[in-house]
Amino acid sequence: MNKKTYFKNMSIGILLIIALIISGCSNNTASGDNNGEQNSGSYPDGPIEVIVSYSAGGSSDIGARTLMQYVEKELGVPVVVVNKPGAGGWVGWEELLNSKTDGNTIALINTPNLMTGYMDPSVDRNESLDSFSLIANHITDPGVIAVRKDEERFNTVEELIEYAKENVLTTTSTGVVGDDHIASLKLNKNFGTKFNAVHNGGAGESVTAVLGGHVDVLLANVGDVTTLYNDKEIKVLGIMDETRSPLLPDVPTLEEKGFENAVSWSSRGYAAPKGVDEEKLKVLTDAFEKAIKNEEQIKTMEKAGLQVNYLNEKEYEEALINEENGIENIKELLNW
Repeated sequence: MNKKTYFKNMSIGILLIIALIISGCSNNTASGDNNGEQNSGSYPDGPIEVIVSYSAGGSSDIGARTLMQYVEKELGVPVVVVNKPGAGGWVGWEELLNSKTDGNTIALINTPNLMTGYMDPSVDRNESLDSFSLIANHITDPGVIAVRKDEERFNTVEELIEYAKENVLTTTSTGVVGDDHIASLKLNKNFGTKFNAVHNGGAGESVTAVLGGHVDVLLANVGDVTTLYNDKEIKVLGIMDETRSPLLPDVPTLEEKGFENAVSWSSRGYAAPKGVDEEKLKVLTDAFEKAIKNEEQIKTMEKAGLQVNYLNEKEYEEALINEENGIENIKELLNW
């Protein structure tokens, strides 16, 4: 083989290798699907951060981390949960609203904490429900009243209420004018109890405070106590809902025991900051709908004591507006 032929063949070989590399890269780019492979050619083209505005270990955190495994499969990119506790949830929500509107940052939002955070006149926030682009509701979680398993002063909700009429008792709260705080105020107004809320960063801290004997009564949600209750590590005295929880079927409601108008619940859904492109938002809403409706996910949530209640963005908005109206009706309890 002469030198001219040698270099000609080498050039052809190099061109073939380059063509194969380009072809391989093209195939990799086009192979993104809902099985966890990233599609770098369209949104989402990188990790998505999910802000959870409460401490790790509570039901909000557990629910988010469990759901995101399914959302991740639908989107085909990593979905990373980051805890940002404080100010009744508003440390995380303010970070969300200050983030880029590129669809790469979303957040878990909890009610009524979200509404009270911007409706409270003393806070003087400019935000409102219109500051968020809603994605979907995931969980609706009724309130509970629980105590340590070795609590001897009261073993039923009736005994607790009677004791609290004569004695000041501390109760847990995940933040000022959060659902637990509002629940304690309702109990005080309706039944003459003397509950005094102790605010902290999340449900995990609340449980720790009660189990450690630092706070008398745990005001939380079904999802926070189901595992503890089933393991007999805590006594749940009552459900603050109109009906019993299917996850704690043997625990009576307060209404059953004669304590009416003692309802408390928290809904948990997801939102992006206002201004995210509609096509990107549609990708998110579709992915969350499939993830939330996934039967395996629903069963996993039930085992964790969390009741799935999917609402699309329009239904979710209606529910949140109704929650706003409900808070308006108890403004006097909050000294607003």
